[in-house]
Formats: sequence, structure tokens, C-alpha cells
Amino acid sequence: MRLALYQPDIAQNTGTILRLAACFATPVDVIGPTGFDISDRALRRAGMDYLNHVDLRRHASYQAFLDSRTALAALAPEASGGRLVLLTSRASTSIYDFAFRTSDTLMLGRESAGVPDAVHAGVDARLKIPIRVDLRSLNLAVAAGIVLAEALRQTGGLPS
Repeated sequence: MRLALYQPDIAQNTGTILRLAACFATPVDVIGPTGFDISDRALRRAGMDYLNHVDLRRHASYQAFLDSRTALAALAPEASGGRLVLLTSRASTSIYDFAFRTSDTLMLGRESAGVPDAVHAGVDARLKIPIRVDLRSLNLAVAAGIVLAEALRQTGGLPS
């Protein structure tokens, strides 16, 4: 299981997600460009001392992220990242009606704009967290926590 952040806008959300990933032993891909300084120094400020406990990969672009997944699949198919699963308010399938796999990469879009249509169309699955119909969305870090906990619960990957 991996988390992928598509061009995040807000350093504090990314820091919170990195802390989440550290606590759940989940690797993270940050896909640039980001809306903030993505250096270790800046991330340490947002993610505190948890950054040392995260398997973090930075990618300059979405294409670089896809290329790394392809290269990894060629070298080690079992570690390729499996399906690319997008968390989006535009989905019709709930995270609670989806069968997660340990090889899934859970992708979250930009806080300000989600992901472009081409990225949306190219993923293997699109999921939503069911919320009240009169409200637009959850905070990105909160959404990451909900979907990651459900995916790890389903696959037996929660820490003991």
C-alpha cells in the first residue's frame, strides 16, 4: 500500500499526511510541482520528527511518477504499486464498497483543484468517502487518514 499526493498545495496537509504515513508504515509519493518548498528542511518543519520514519519519494512531474511505477514493475512486478486508486469527490464508488489490495497506490489530488481530467481518466479506480450531499469535501489530510485506515483494515495491514 502506498499514498501518492498529486501536486499538493498546502505544506501543513502534506506534513500531516507524512506523519500519518509514518504511523501506519506506508510509503508516500509526492508528485510535483508542489505549491510549497518540498525540501527535507521544509518538510521537517511541517512533518516534525516523523519524516525520518517515512519512505518518501519525490517526483518532478506526473509523468516521472508514472515512469517510476513502470520501471519498478519491470524490475520487481510484486512491488510495482499495483492499481492506481484515486480518491475524488467525482467518484460514484464508496471506499466501503471497494476491495483494496496490498499493492494499491492511493492517490489524492490537489487541495485547490483535484487532478486534471487526463489523470482522472487514467487511473484504475475512482473512490469517494461518503459525506453529506450538501457539503463539498473533507480536508485532504483527513480524507487520506480515512481511506488509508479503511484500506489497511481490509488488507490486514494495520499496525498491531
